[in-house]
Amino acid sequence: MTGSQRLRIVPSQFAVDHLPNSTFPEDDDWIALVRAPEGLTVIREAPAWAEGETWRGFYGVDAGSPNAPGTLCALIGPLAESSIPVFVASTFHADLVLVPAHRLAEASAVLRDAGHRIAD
Repeated sequence: MTGSQRLRIVPSQFAVDHLPNSTFPEDDDWIALVRAPEGLTVIREAPAWAEGETWRGFYGVDAGSPNAPGTLCALIGPLAESSIPVFVASTFHADLVLVPAHRLAEASAVLRDAGHRIAD
């Protein structure tokens, strides 16, 4: 597994939506899209008044090569061991690891305990 990573907490809150009969959202307010046979998954910034579950994100700083093995496992492994759900969107440069907003402090502590550095 890859060693310690520098992470930052993304200031936005996110909503993760499933649009079963869509191939593209009607708006352009999305952050990430994943199209699959069962429909479209959309990650977008959640407005302050959003109802339902919102997510907060960790994003790698100087994550290195997308070919580095174990980078994502080093983050989601400790979270899984602590029963913290994740939703991941990967970019060329790093992974956006989302956790339920109400568990952000707990997830931060778990990642720090695993040796990662988090910029507040």
